[in-house]
Amino acid sequence: MRRVVLKLSGEALASSASDETIDASTVDFLATVIAGAMAREGLELAVVVGGGNIWRGATGAMAGMNRANSDIMGMLGTVINALALQDAIESHGRATRVMSAIGMDQVAEPYIRRRAVRHLEKGRVVIFAAGMGNPYFTTDTAGVQRAAEIEADMVLKGTHGGVDGVYNEDPRKNAAATRYDVVSFDEVISRDLRVMDMTAITFCKDNAIPIRVFDLMAPGSLDRALSGDAVGTLVN
Repeated sequence: MRRVVLKLSGEALASSASDETIDASTVDFLATVIAGAMAREGLELAVVVGGGNIWRGATGAMAGMNRANSDIMGMLGTVINALALQDAIESHGRATRVMSAIGMDQVAEPYIRRRAVRHLEKGRVVIFAAGMGNPYFTTDTAGVQRAAEIEADMVLKGTHGGVDGVYNEDPRKNAAATRYDVVSFDEVISRDLRVMDMTAITFCKDNAIPIRVFDLMAPGSLDRALSGDAVGTLVN
């Protein structure tokens, strides 16, 4: 694969062993994996990070907050995560650019599609922050939207917490759950499988963007995914 989008949840930057919303050792691990992947000749890598470790818009809305305001708070959380990831990746010697869908020129570049593509062509890791810049949309949807805009070959959904793909049931609740090696978009939709939110899944189906879901925290898993190995689950 030449150009890919790696989608991370905000919770991937935290750790069950720490009360901090951003765990330094976990972020450094992720940065090590991403920086190491950039050693692959010709790879162009963009990252979309969520903000659930800091704030979830839906949670605030359920508590009585205005949904739009709550979602904007969540978008700002993704910027914090993006800056943390940027700092860690650059400490491993890889150039990065944070591009935000919400204007904040003092800390991040504005998202401009052609500029993002140019950064990728120059070998920089591009971290897309602030989702799509609009409330009511998740960072899953932002991730696949950015993938389409930059003409990525695939979306890599990096999971954490030991879930290494798409299952017919939640493997954390049912040890007998079966993992799919390959599953179609239609089956994901009809069986309501928890891969990404359904807006993102439908968008990928309509635009023929494959998704590979895998455990990013497993050693060597990102390299295997980039090599096209049958790691995790392929959704197409």
